Amino acid sequence: MTERIFNFSAGPAILPLPVLERAREEIISFRGTGMSVMELSHRSSIFGEVLDAAEAGLRRLLSVPDNFRILFMQCGATSQFSIVPINFLASEGTANYIVTGAWGKKAFIEAKRRGQARIAYTTEEKQFTSIPEPSELKIDPTANYVHYTSNETIEGVEFKYDLDGGDVPVVCDASSNILSKPIEIERYALIYAGAQKNIGPSGVTVVIIRDDMISRVPEGLPPMMDYRLFAEHHSMPNTPNTWGIYLIGLVCDWLESQGGLQAMARKNRDKAERVYDAIDTSVGFYTGHADAAARSNMNVTFRLPTADLEQIFISEATAIGLDGLKGHRSLGGIRASIYNAFPVEGVDRLVSFMSDFARRNG
Repeated sequence: MTERIFNFSAGPAILPLPVLERAREEIISFRGTGMSVMELSHRSSIFGEVLDAAEAGLRRLLSVPDNFRILFMQCGATSQFSIVPINFLASEGTANYIVTGAWGKKAFIEAKRRGQARIAYTTEEKQFTSIPEPSELKIDPTANYVHYTSNETIEGVEFKYDLDGGDVPVVCDASSNILSKPIEIERYALIYAGAQKNIGPSGVTVVIIRDDMISRVPEGLPPMMDYRLFAEHHSMPNTPNTWGIYLIGLVCDWLESQGGLQAMARKNRDKAERVYDAIDTSVGFYTGHADAAARSNMNVTFRLPTADLEQIFISEATAIGLDGLKGHRSLGGIRASIYNAFPVEGVDRLVSFMSDFARRNG
């Protein structure tokens, strides 16, 4: 197949077409060097410009203050489940975890391997269908940090606010909704995000960390898990993912051309509302997983009356170019991931298919 399809995959996810086209133009010879970005020395001045451009783009879009560092790390966001407590969960300290989905639960399990971590709030008994109200959170004021996942891709639940930890540093896994809307960076001590949803390709993890947190990193950590080392070496204690960082810069350029994060928030909200409306008006044929107040704008999760119908739905959708709609293996059902780069035309195609499928099978 040479034509583009509508890719609803949760990640690696769709990239903006103009970004792919720009990368295609430059893949053989970047800026007249006769080399691809993938072939450039990471110590060269020209790659230094690429790295600086990616960092500057993220800093502008997210309004990152000067007292925060932006790091480009590797191994995906899952590695941060261990790296965060290795850096900040001292032997005599504790950490609080707010668990609203599978990824938050995994982060907590890894933290428990490293030190004294406890769950401050969980929605597991409700099958991870909701998000707590701020007044429901009871954070230990002596905790080294509090951790939460701002958007859970598997269950399709999303925080609608930036968590306030008071005097406790807030650490956030923002992998699946970073850059989809403005956020109050000043509320956070550390934000990390795998790139493969809204930022760029897989293989890069963006870490935004406040300067005072870097000063808390203990000596003697494994080099690839040491935030201080990455900060001191401008994200290059070893060879970074040069191609991924280059693409992040292009994605930032594209986002700015779209009007920035305020504009993206409006577009994302509109796309999600179209799919949720199709669910809510189906007279029970489609059933959303998340409570209405917790619905994600990035990952729309729902069920059909039977598992057999879900398989038929997925098969028929794939046949007409609506790919990646199968829900996560741990939850089942249907999941439509509609990140920043996903076009509204694809959402409308899905909504039309949902209506037709319900008419034929309801």
